[in-house]
Amino acid sequence: MISGISASPGIVFGTVLLFKEKKIKINKENISEKNVQIEIKKFFQARKKSAQQIHEIKNQAKKKFGKKKASIFQGHILLLEDEELETEIISLIKKKKISADFAIEKIIQEQIHTLEDLKDEYLKNRAIDIRDIGDRLLKNILNIPVIDLSNIKKKVILITRDLTPSQTTQMNLEKIIGFITDLGGITSHTSIMARSLEIPAIVGTKDITKKVQNGDFLILDSINNKIIINPSEKKIEYFKKEKKKYFNIQKKLKLLKNLPAITQDGKKIEIGSNIGNYKDSINAKKYGAESIGLYRTEFLFMGRNNLPSEEEQFQAYKSIAEKMNGKSIIIRTMDIGGDKNLSYMNFPKEDNPFLGWRAIRVSIDNIKILHDQIRAILRASVFGALKIMFPMIISMEEIYFLKKEIKNIKYELKKKNIPFNKKIKIGIMIETPSSAIISKYLIQEVDFFSIGTNDLTQYTLAVDRGNEIISKLYQPISPSILYLIKKVISASHKSGKWTGICGELASNPEIIALLVGMGIDELSMSSISIPNIKNIIRKINFKKSKKFAKKVLKEKKIKNIQNLIKNFNKKENLL
Repeated sequence: MISGISASPGIVFGTVLLFKEKKIKINKENISEKNVQIEIKKFFQARKKSAQQIHEIKNQAKKKFGKKKASIFQGHILLLEDEELETEIISLIKKKKISADFAIEKIIQEQIHTLEDLKDEYLKNRAIDIRDIGDRLLKNILNIPVIDLSNIKKKVILITRDLTPSQTTQMNLEKIIGFITDLGGITSHTSIMARSLEIPAIVGTKDITKKVQNGDFLILDSINNKIIINPSEKKIEYFKKEKKKYFNIQKKLKLLKNLPAITQDGKKIEIGSNIGNYKDSINAKKYGAESIGLYRTEFLFMGRNNLPSEEEQFQAYKSIAEKMNGKSIIIRTMDIGGDKNLSYMNFPKEDNPFLGWRAIRVSIDNIKILHDQIRAILRASVFGALKIMFPMIISMEEIYFLKKEIKNIKYELKKKNIPFNKKIKIGIMIETPSSAIISKYLIQEVDFFSIGTNDLTQYTLAVDRGNEIISKLYQPISPSILYLIKKVISASHKSGKWTGICGELASNPEIIALLVGMGIDELSMSSISIPNIKNIIRKINFKKSKKFAKKVLKEKKIKNIQNLIKNFNKKENLL
């Protein structure tokens, strides 16, 4: 039995697909004259195989996403079969007497460097396509399996070292029934995506990829944090009963979906859902979300080869606005950077990307991206209760700048007689110590706060939330974090405004009574967590939780805070 960190709840049984990409080792030794034709033949065979694979991906993409997005892969085929590319590779094999894989690597790298040095953004972006094609050619020539996560034929449990957000978005959800990774934590983007997609997942196992093989049969129990490899019939029967128990509990909790989250003594807490796409908004309604507390728009920008247009964004925001039928939708502007880069944008190599060029900094430096997104949100605002939220704010200057840009765009739209909500609400994410410390000033310029506890914790404690060596230091209930959360809530209330939490703390059952007692107004989370959190809030006595919160905020040690939380939850029978 193996365990890790339960990232997304559920119990599934299935066959292992080990997604473990082999390192590409190039043969750089010279070849003899008699082997020249053999290497040329290897190139043509690899190209044919690559073209067949891309054709298959294109057909799958057409069914899944439509003709327009599938056309990207037609471009890949054209680049792959380009006569100039073919001529250069064959010429190099003949002249330099080198292997086909070495020739491909040399020519592909030359083309990438040439394109990356150009000023034209469109041509720069073609470097990504060339790199993809080169990798595929090399893998096929060296007989390294090419695994396409969108084109899996049978139901599997995916096992991998780690998953990037873009890989997660490309997964075939009909076939991948669960996944397990070596790396990651509860707040990693892989975990967040797993909960959003409602896929049972365990992360941070350290070495699961070394302990399983393709074809192994697994039980993945992410409720009790257990992975059993090739279990006995007795074990399978036991976990089938556990799955049924979990299903019955979830069935009872779903009865709460249309009930409000009101404490025993009448304190109302708004329960929202964190979403990344239209499908997530369907799940939000399914689980009883009263609002969308965080729409992560960066997923519109990921898993593609170019920026989404203003029109494309407008249609996406409009469709969710209509789906939510008048319920509040907080749209966060693109939060790219850190561990979420775009293949078609030139991100600088940074020693610490989480403290670097990310979130609102990228949007401000790429003003067209910012303007397109704000225009799209404003245009969609007449179809529902949309709000704009900016991430990673650290200063008043940023707020002044952003409000000025919104004002200018409103003026443009008015001149063109394009309708929009003139009184659209503007909020910011509190995820840095600086914004929490000056929250009493920031709230004068905005309508609401949403606390991103994942980043606020890592920035305040100087603990990289993805670093397993220091993961035990990542403590969202540290006195310093609780002090800042209370400070932000108090600042908003003094100005007659409100504060929500959209970080992972919002869906932690053990902490809910403390957050309610601290005066939080809204909690936003993965949709799957909503019924359980509603159930807990409906058991809470607000007056008692306020006294409890005051007691906790006086504590100096994390261990004492943990004991207070545990004892209060037990005494009030909340969990």
